[in-house]
Amino acid sequence: MPGSVLPLDPGAALDGGPDSSPTAIRPQTHVLMFCGIHLLDPGLTVPTPAMVDVLARVGVGEHAARSTVNRMLQRGTLQSRRVGKRSHLAPTTATRVTLARGGERAWQSPVNRTWDGQWTLLGFSLPESRRADRHLLRSRLEWAGFGLLQNGLWVAPRRIDVAELLGPLDVLDHLKVFRAEVAAPTQVAELIDDAWDLAGIARGYARFLQRWDRPDPLPGAADDLARQLWLLGEWTLLARTDPGLPVEYLPADWPAVRAEHVALRLRARYEAAAAALARELVVPMHEPDGDGNR
Repeated sequence: MPGSVLPLDPGAALDGGPDSSPTAIRPQTHVLMFCGIHLLDPGLTVPTPAMVDVLARVGVGEHAARSTVNRMLQRGTLQSRRVGKRSHLAPTTATRVTLARGGERAWQSPVNRTWDGQWTLLGFSLPESRRADRHLLRSRLEWAGFGLLQNGLWVAPRRIDVAELLGPLDVLDHLKVFRAEVAAPTQVAELIDDAWDLAGIARGYARFLQRWDRPDPLPGAADDLARQLWLLGEWTLLARTDPGLPVEYLPADWPAVRAEHVALRLRARYEAAAAALARELVVPMHEPDGDGNR
């Protein structure tokens, strides 16, 4: 299953241009998509020039590509390995873990047809001195599908393993987590309206369908590897906004139904060609690269 990364940059844009134009996605997201699909095996690397080539396929210039790689190395998202005279890149172990988990989250169906009526409720209180941790905590909660019901109280329509989700943040002692169902006088529809922007989520799916629900999406793209990266990047960012609300409380024409069908169909369409192109760039650590270096 293609992967993604769980803590994607919340500032990555979802807005696109004309109907057939790719959405604006930050270069680092393209790198993460490539790593999550083609570099999850710990024995695989990609020479730095090859990663620059990958980014060129999605319209990123060489200077911006190398700057992106350097920033990701500094942050510990990527690691550099010397193979002969050439520098090779690979995701760090921690990044591989979040890529795999993020892939599961991104491709979890946004259409919740089997809701059991249970919500995950979470409350937290962190001191002012941990403002950065509060920001990261909120980002993780939003990624996992939580909506802010009221100050300090978050709700999700699925069962969430909070200990696994937030354990690395060292905040579990500051949380209270419950599984609960709605009771009168609260109405589920009102709760959803309070916690999530349904109109905004629907607009995101509509933009996705404008670009991808056509016989030949992104006709100006370099190849199917580029289309794959754009598709998975946009779908992953879009999935971040959709908590998977129970379908019985959504509009009859909820666009996530069609968008999911389109995304799965195109993911399958691009997979073989993109994998073949990636194999020309990816190097197993025990094999020489294109210059004969080991």
